[in-house]
Formats: sequence, structure tokens, C-alpha cells
Amino acid sequence: MKEEIKMERKDAINLLKKYNKEEFHLRHALTVESVMRYFAKEEGYDEDFWGLVGLLHDVDFEQYPEEHCKKAPELLKEINVSEELVHAICSHGYGICSDIKPEHEMEKILFATDELTGIIWAAAKMRPSKSTKDMELSSLKKKFKDKKFAAGCSRDIIRTGAEQLGWELDTLLDKTLQAMKESEDEIEEKVRKEIM
Repeated sequence: MKEEIKMERKDAINLLKKYNKEEFHLRHALTVESVMRYFAKEEGYDEDFWGLVGLLHDVDFEQYPEEHCKKAPELLKEINVSEELVHAICSHGYGICSDIKPEHEMEKILFATDELTGIIWAAAKMRPSKSTKDMELSSLKKKFKDKKFAAGCSRDIIRTGAEQLGWELDTLLDKTLQAMKESEDEIEEKVRKEIM
């Protein structure tokens, strides 16, 4: 995948904030951005490009939930993003709201981790520390197995994502948890500076 950035991150933040007002959605975007940057570094890819994909993946969700992944290309034109970025963003909804299949490793990681970050964040909020930093994989696995916990986060999508990557489910859970642990402070700082 050719990774070409034709925009500044501030343009992506401005577009995100134009179509998203809820702190929850903005925090999720910043979380997925950080997780994608973590995986890009791990896998030897362009952290900025992967981060922008994570940041903008739900750009259309808050205002256009019924058109999620269908409205995104139109909104993304406002900041002149590359076709690669549009494809990556639309592919994260494959099988649910998009017929664009994740092909590149980055797209598969986004597909696999998007819902998972929601489960991890919900689990962290229930901890006395309200943090991912002291969360163990075993604790996350218990929450993952409890279908009533964070019920809006699809376990099937997460499992499918792990399969697409050729990873064991535990590997995906562990790596994503590590990504969130390492970026938690940075995410909180970005929440304060960029969306509050």
C-alpha cells in the first residue's frame, strides 16, 4: 500500500470535530489513532498514515450512523485525503456497513482493534484505577468472554479480525491492551488539548 499523506493532522482533527461533538466519539478516535500508531511502529510502517486512518475511521458515525462508511468518502474529500486512506477507513466496516474488504495489514488491524478498544476502555473504567496500565490480559479475557459486558462491542468482529491477521485471539487482545497501556497518558493529553 502506497502511504502518501496530503494533509496535516490538524486538518484531520478539524474535520473530525466538525462532524463529531460527543466526547465519547472524539476520545474513541484519539484512542484508535494511538493504537494504530503503535501497531505501525511494531510492524514497520508509516505511523503518521496509520494514525490518520485510526483518527478518521468513524468520521461519519456520529452524524450519519445509518450511512456509516458510506458517507465517509464525501466528508473526507473536504481535506483531500488519498484514495488509500478512504479505502482503509471504509474497509473497517466490512460486512456490517461496507462491502470494501480489508486487504492491507493496516486495514486488517483497524478492523480487528476498533471494537476491541471499546471493550478495553469499558473494562478500564470499571477498575479502581480507571486505567489500562494495571490491567492484566487475564482480566481482559474475562470481560471479553462476558457477552453482557460492553455488549455493543462485537466479539465476532474481533475474532474475525484476529483470523484475518492470522493471529491467535489472545495475541490480538494482548497487543491491543499493550498499545492502550503505552498510549493512555498521550491520549488523555490529546483529549485535554484537542477536544475539551
